[in-house]
Amino acid sequence: MELKREIIERIAMKCPDGEITCRKAFQLADELGITLRQMGEALNQLKIKITGCQLGCF
Repeated sequence: MELKREIIERIAMKCPDGEITCRKAFQLADELGITLRQMGEALNQLKIKITGCQLGCF
C-alpha cells in the first residue's frame, strides 16, 4: 500500500536530520494513523535511519 504524499511529507518534516528513535517512530505512526509496517516502509523510502531501537536491533 502506497502512503499519501502528505503523510510522507509529515514524516520527513519530523526527521530533518535523517534519523528517528524507535519510540518516536511508534508515536508518529499512531499520530498519523498508519501501521508500523507502513512507517517502516516510509522511513526506508525516505532513507531515514532508526536509532535507539527498543529491541536493540538498530
